[in-house]
Amino acid sequence: MELARRAGDFAHAHFKAFDLLVIESKGHQDLVSNADRDTETLMRAAIAEHWPDDGIVGEEFGRTPGTSGFDWVIDPIDGTANFVRGIPQWCVALAVAKDGEAVIGVINEPSSGELFHAVKGGGAFCNGRPIRASHATGIGEGSIGTGYSVRGSSMNIVKLIDRIVGGGGVFFRNASGALMLAYVAGGRLIGYVEEHMNSWDCVAGLLMIEEAGGVILRPDPETSLEHGARVIAGGPHVFAAIKDIADDCFRV
Repeated sequence: MELARRAGDFAHAHFKAFDLLVIESKGHQDLVSNADRDTETLMRAAIAEHWPDDGIVGEEFGRTPGTSGFDWVIDPIDGTANFVRGIPQWCVALAVAKDGEAVIGVINEPSSGELFHAVKGGGAFCNGRPIRASHATGIGEGSIGTGYSVRGSSMNIVKLIDRIVGGGGVFFRNASGALMLAYVAGGRLIGYVEEHMNSWDCVAGLLMIEEAGGVILRPDPETSLEHGARVIAGGPHVFAAIKDIADDCFRV
C-alpha cells in the first residue's frame, strides 16, 4: 500500500498543475501525459529495488519479465482523460499476481483520500474499514458501471446501456474502470461490465470484489495479464442477471 500512496502523492502533485501537463494521444480516446509516464517510472524503480526478481506489467512501458512467479500489474493513472482536464475521478491501480492470479490489489484515489485494498483470503477494505459488495437482487436496485474499449464494439455498448435502462437500472461511467470496480467492491455500484479491459485496469479491482463477497467472471490466468479480458462483476444476488445481459449484448 505504501507504494500506491507514494505514487498517488506524486501523481496528485502533477494533477494540481494539470494545465502544465504534456499530453499525447495513443489512439482513439486514449490519452497519455508526462505524469502517467513519470509515475510509472517511479513505481517501476521502487519494485526493481525491493523485489528485483518480480515481473512488471504496466500500461505505459509494457512487460518486464521476472523469475519469481510474481508480477506487479500497474496503472499509474487510470482515468487519464479526467486527470488531464482537472476532473478528480482518477486513481493509481496496483496488483500483485502469482502465476497470473491476483493475491494483492490496491486502488488509491488521491483526490478523495480513499485507498481501497484487498489480500487474497484476507478481505477487502477502504481506508482500513471492511467493505462488502451490494446485496441488490435485481438490476433496478442500483447503478451498473460500464466501460468502453476500442477492442470492443461501440454498438455493443449501446445495446448494453439500452438493456440496463430498459430493465429499470442506471448506467454509470466515470472514465476510470479501476475506480468503478472498487465501487462495486464497496457496494456503491451493484455491478460492472466491459467487453474488454486491460489487466492493469482490472486485476486489483476484481480481487477486491471477490474478497468483498461479490462475484466475477474469472479471467484466464494464462492469458489475461498480457491480453486483458472481458469483465463482468456484481453483487452475489445480481451477478447472474448482469451476466445474462452482458452475454446477450456481446454475442458475436
